[in-house]
Amino acid sequence: MYTYKLGHRFLNGTYMWNQMHQFKSSPYPGQNSVQRVVIFGDMGKDEADGSNEYNQFQPGALNTTNQLINDLENIDIVFHIGDICYANGYISQWDQFTSQIEPIASTIPYMLASGNHERDWPGTGSFYGNMDSGGECGVLVQNMFYVPTVNRDKFWYSTDYGMFRFCIADTEHDWRQGTEQYNFIEHCLASVDRQKQPWLIFLAHRVLGYSSDASYADEGSFAEPMGRESLQKLWQKYKVDIAIFGHVHNYERTCPIYQNICTNNEKHLYKGALNGTIHVAAGGAGASLSEFTPIQTKWSIFRDYDHGFVKLTAFDHSNLLFEYKKSRDGKVYDSFRISRDYRDILACTVDSCPSMTLAS
Repeated sequence: MYTYKLGHRFLNGTYMWNQMHQFKSSPYPGQNSVQRVVIFGDMGKDEADGSNEYNQFQPGALNTTNQLINDLENIDIVFHIGDICYANGYISQWDQFTSQIEPIASTIPYMLASGNHERDWPGTGSFYGNMDSGGECGVLVQNMFYVPTVNRDKFWYSTDYGMFRFCIADTEHDWRQGTEQYNFIEHCLASVDRQKQPWLIFLAHRVLGYSSDASYADEGSFAEPMGRESLQKLWQKYKVDIAIFGHVHNYERTCPIYQNICTNNEKHLYKGALNGTIHVAAGGAGASLSEFTPIQTKWSIFRDYDHGFVKLTAFDHSNLLFEYKKSRDGKVYDSFRISRDYRDILACTVDSCPSMTLAS
């Protein structure tokens, strides 16, 4: 346990200090202990007194923040996967947001992914030529928060937390096969020792997997166009357990899936190999909600048009609990468990092992 405080030295040699804070060091890769991870996207900020503000379309932000603060003793690390505060170029909005999350970020790791409202601006190297960042071009998020990137403008990275390996993509840069980011993603997935870190999680802002959000359904892609074309073989080959995305402001969970086909018919208790990857949209942490398509996609198990966040609890190397909680009451509305041994991860399934082997 570390104890620290921050202060300022005045010209006359005196100091002014803030309150004392504490945080616990992260478990080492492979450490066998209970590890609890909260993941969400698109939270933003809001005024507690109900006053007006710029970009006032994040009505669930304070509910989500307060639920995390109230349950902080049962959370070890947070991933906020894009669309952080919707400042869109107004620096005071970042001050408001960092003040809002200070009780969380001063106590446990607060990890980020890059979203369109942090990065996108025409002619700046972003994959999309939109004006969603308000001219920030990623500068604010890259310098306010630390994540272990090799290049801050290329906001992709891997991080280990006990029994978890997280591979975090940057959907505002090209991820397609042959790109620098694609090579990073494959290396991140391929380099993990699944005997020590059995829980392999892929995180990104825009939905690169599957979503029944009305906007994606209207495009006919049910995900970001070109999203899973290059990546789904990597998820399958390296047996990614769960892929979690933001960008769509709702919650949805799919079956374990590969190439649009459910690879497992179970819904709540998975034993042994998944044979595919479970995809989750978790972008309902605060911003105004997004409608679902009326089309009943065969791979969609649970949808919720409300604000919320997801929580992963690794009890040991063989047992993982997934929970979706609503921000308004903190109660669990969807959940599943994975129970398996290391040999289950080694088992071959479609496109997860070489199609041929050399004769011995």
